[in-house]
Amino acid sequence: MSGIKPAGRHQEKRLSAVFVRTIKDPGFYGDGHGLYLKVDASGAKRWVQRIVIHGKRRDIGLGSASLVSLAEAREAALQHRKLARAGDDPIAAKRRSAGILTFEDAAKKVHELSKPTWRNDKHGDQWINTMTTYVFPVIGSKRVDVVSSADVLSALSAVWNTKPETARRIKQRVGSVFKWVIANGWRTDNPADAIATALPRHDRSKTVHRKALPYDQVGGAIRKVQDSDAGTVTKLAFEFLVLTATRSAETREAVWSEFDLSKAVWTIPAARMKAKKDHRVPLSARCLAILEKANTLKRDTDDLVFPGTKDTKPLSDMTLSKLMKDLGIAAVPHGFRSSFRDWAGETTAHPREVIEFALAHVIKDKAEAAYARSDLFDKRRTLMDDWGTYINVKQIL
Repeated sequence: MSGIKPAGRHQEKRLSAVFVRTIKDPGFYGDGHGLYLKVDASGAKRWVQRIVIHGKRRDIGLGSASLVSLAEAREAALQHRKLARAGDDPIAAKRRSAGILTFEDAAKKVHELSKPTWRNDKHGDQWINTMTTYVFPVIGSKRVDVVSSADVLSALSAVWNTKPETARRIKQRVGSVFKWVIANGWRTDNPADAIATALPRHDRSKTVHRKALPYDQVGGAIRKVQDSDAGTVTKLAFEFLVLTATRSAETREAVWSEFDLSKAVWTIPAARMKAKKDHRVPLSARCLAILEKANTLKRDTDDLVFPGTKDTKPLSDMTLSKLMKDLGIAAVPHGFRSSFRDWAGETTAHPREVIEFALAHVIKDKAEAAYARSDLFDKRRTLMDDWGTYINVKQIL
């Protein structure tokens, strides 16, 4: 074996960048502390480190000398020595590193794993689309173990002040990806948490809430819809949504198998609820009349109560929103939950917890939630009957 003889036992950094570039004779050329430049007969040059790992001598390839500089090879060799001294195996660590995903691949994995938890396909699409638009162009190609808080800050800065609500959701989504990364042992910190103080606080005093009608105008809105040229299914779905104080998707995606008409109960399964808990809805006489009419329009191709124009597809949220806009109703479908809440709180003596349960709101106080074993269904039936009486729309479409 040819090479450069050391001047002393512990001499290091014996090679120079010029020597590495110009040497052509085949052989092993030592730089010190186990780092060698290996020159093949063909003239190819590569770095090799000889190191003792768990009592055994091992050779670790550090890459071609045409791609890895002398300084880079020295730094890699130093890190390997530190790992070995700490009892780790640099070769095993290198294999682990090779399997680490890029941020984009990790995010797509988290998105796939989270599919069963999405409230609906739209929610899942929004999750990955915001990543694709705002995050992947900045950090998508970086390995998750090297993404820094500065990288995450760079991705969020472009949208933080222009689209604050979107930006906050993106930050949460990026954070959830890194929680999964931490669980896989690829890093120990979450860079999304570290940027909280670096971003300006959003002024939420100007937040525009979803438009809602004063409760004394709700009955008039239903009559306006009934007198319109809208389709029968649309009219029925609109009134049913208002009377049950449910969310748009909860009403539009309702299927007949969720109803027990003999007991006047609609049980929305946890998979379709925001709180991921089954929610029982007491049905007033008017709701039962609406369902009786809807049953005459039932399709053989699906189980939907309020079907859209295409088979197996429910009525779209856009259909309801556009109808209200066209009729000059100054609200959005979700706003009728606020109308109901204001009516119940301001004009009735129904307890707050009964009203909150009717809206399927989650009790935030953990101690209170622990004792809330009942869903107060019987009391809610009285509440919803009172709401229907207040609206007092009797016309059967």
